[in-house]
Amino acid sequence: MDTWQILHIPDNPPIAPDQQPTVDVIASLIDPEFANTLVRRLNQISPLENLRHVKRVKKKFVEGGKTQLSVILCLASENGNQLESMQNDVQELMNSYKLSPFITKVCKYAALSKEEWEEQCKIWPTSYHPPTYNIDGITGFSEEDSQSVFRFMKYAIQLAKSSDNLVVNAAVIVDPLVKQVITTACDQTCSSYSPANKITLETSCCEKLEAFISHSDSDGILNHETVHSNSFPDKSKQLCTGVSCLYPWQWADQQSDMSSCYWHPLRHAAIVAIESSAARDRYLFPSLGKIQDKSFEMDHMQSSSAGSLAKRQKTNSTNVHSDDNLDANGEGSSSLSVRPYLCTGFDMYLVWEPCIMCAMALVHQRIRRIFFAFPNPNAGALGSVRRLQGERSLNHHYAVFRVLVPQQILSREG
Repeated sequence: MDTWQILHIPDNPPIAPDQQPTVDVIASLIDPEFANTLVRRLNQISPLENLRHVKRVKKKFVEGGKTQLSVILCLASENGNQLESMQNDVQELMNSYKLSPFITKVCKYAALSKEEWEEQCKIWPTSYHPPTYNIDGITGFSEEDSQSVFRFMKYAIQLAKSSDNLVVNAAVIVDPLVKQVITTACDQTCSSYSPANKITLETSCCEKLEAFISHSDSDGILNHETVHSNSFPDKSKQLCTGVSCLYPWQWADQQSDMSSCYWHPLRHAAIVAIESSAARDRYLFPSLGKIQDKSFEMDHMQSSSAGSLAKRQKTNSTNVHSDDNLDANGEGSSSLSVRPYLCTGFDMYLVWEPCIMCAMALVHQRIRRIFFAFPNPNAGALGSVRRLQGERSLNHHYAVFRVLVPQQILSREG
């Protein structure tokens, strides 16, 4: 890989348009005069429950300008003895209208794209219904937007290094309207501390947040330099055992000295970033949420406060100011008139594809788009093992992209 690329990860695994799975059905030519009557009766006695995308009637124009109609009578049996396996009602209807049945194929699944639909209709007509939900940003990226995506992904890769030189996952939440970093985080499934100087994970998270607010530059990127000792794709699997999304249960197998190391199975990078983003909101909007002190302790928000904010939407872009205008004391927060509702409209950049826990947490947070650099073959929830973005029962959906990183960038970071 010599160049940056952005690949959209679709809701369902792609199937070549000309390789659609099919099933056998029993059909027959019919007189157009009886089409309506036959279709109504067949829908009653032999509904195509698992083939609702397939049209019951196929129309074909033959020589002389005449119209030829074929109708699906029922699904074909798998035992090969088609006529004897047909239900009695269908056989009676077939005999009444003197139909001549034949076996044909129809596509088993509904088309996921217009290209698939066009190929399906070559076999037998089907219906095509585009997704009923809308996700911005999946129709392509301008050059400016692409460069912004590459910059933020590069920054996430720079963050993905633990204190003991093991590769970890890193998360960066970005407001794409103003191209500003909201917060960053790395895995905190393991946190080292000394008994004489115990620093809680929450305090550590908030100290990083305060430093971020104080020292971000005009592009929303932290000013400090992060030096790497690992490049991701060419290293052994052992170097990746600290990446919690890749090995979500790895913590359970660790034999650690609890006097010097604290294990927590749920503090994956995405979860920590979400928590940090919530702390940032409470800091910038102290009048709308209960804050115990300026160290951003992760207190539990009272249900009444959360309920009153449930329908608030993200701040209008005209009211958003660069984070470099905000100091650690929160001055400048008065310019933001409305507290964001969770992470509505924000983008998430992850080095590794998230696990199902992190992916679901991002659904709840109303993340707009997710970008990741490397697939997660063990527990990936957005393409490798599952595709949570395609779960229709969820009340929020985000667009998912993989960012292909040039080898020279990885080598430089290594």
